[in-house]
Amino acid sequence: MTDITSRKSQHIQIVAEGRGLQHSRATGFDAVHFQHEALPDLDFDEIRTEARLLGRRLGAPLMVSAMTGGPAEAARINAHIAEACQHLRIALSVGSQRIAVEDGAAGGLGRDLRDRAPDIPILGNIGAVQLNYGFGPDQALRAVEMIGADALILHLNPLQEAIQPGGDRNFAGLLPRIEALARALPVPLGVKEVGAGLSAPVARRLIEAGASIIDVAGLGGTSWARVEAERGSDALRRIAAPFHDWGIPTADALRQVAPVMAPGGVLVASGGVRHGLDVARAIRLGADLAGQAAHALAAARTSAEALVAHFDEVIAQLRIAMFCTGSPDLAALRHATLLRQDDGWQSAGQGSSLGA
Repeated sequence: MTDITSRKSQHIQIVAEGRGLQHSRATGFDAVHFQHEALPDLDFDEIRTEARLLGRRLGAPLMVSAMTGGPAEAARINAHIAEACQHLRIALSVGSQRIAVEDGAAGGLGRDLRDRAPDIPILGNIGAVQLNYGFGPDQALRAVEMIGADALILHLNPLQEAIQPGGDRNFAGLLPRIEALARALPVPLGVKEVGAGLSAPVARRLIEAGASIIDVAGLGGTSWARVEAERGSDALRRIAAPFHDWGIPTADALRQVAPVMAPGGVLVASGGVRHGLDVARAIRLGADLAGQAAHALAAARTSAEALVAHFDEVIAQLRIAMFCTGSPDLAALRHATLLRQDDGWQSAGQGSSLGA
């Protein structure tokens, strides 16, 4: 087992045990209160949760966000996720493909993934910083082709790399490389954080560079500062300790980034999305879909059926939120009335500017 493979295996074990999770209130979602509609004038059974992503129809505005691990467990997890996503018609964003690109398809990141999920959007994933360490258009295209991806996501993780022993810490000059890659790729390019959030200025620069998918991946889910500290020495734990709750809360990142999205762009809300009410809150704050990783990991490790059951509950909760706000579809949910939030950010009746 390589050092990178061993590290990935440790990551998934730490996350599965809950040792990397931040406080659930850190996302900011609990400060978002819908105004209850006591007379919704809707038939619950006719509520529509369908969405579209990358030319494919989704049954709900959901994505299983990046998960990974050692080759044996990752292959099993990825098979479960692909089968569940195909059954539910929700999107799949894979974990880092670095090992697969460098050493050949491994960890369930081969064409078998597309064979298991022929009809859903699949998004590839490599670290943006790898563009400063030998990766370029050829490696990015290999990541796309090995899984038949509809788009490629570059992840930004400066905090994790800064804390991780031997981390790749040269982020200088990345934006021009991202722009060049966006021009070279035959599929859309997206960019995500990994738990510390994206600000409006950063999102704007990425969009101007050609990124059409932005995943804010904010504070409130997995803290990679915590995860790396769990793997390290006492000294590393002391260094990492002040940064356990570093970042932009997911709800705040959505508020910042939604207004700067380009027409036709896709805004993803991930980072501590716990349930269907959080999905509804994310849509109301401007997201096109919501991603979930750590909160779905236990089910993904168990079986495809367990993951389907997990997301059936999430979708049921989303539908209840839509029913109780009088929202027959996602377009209406984007304009659902909010009560004044705990932080005073927005008053009732103010709607998202994003279309369906």
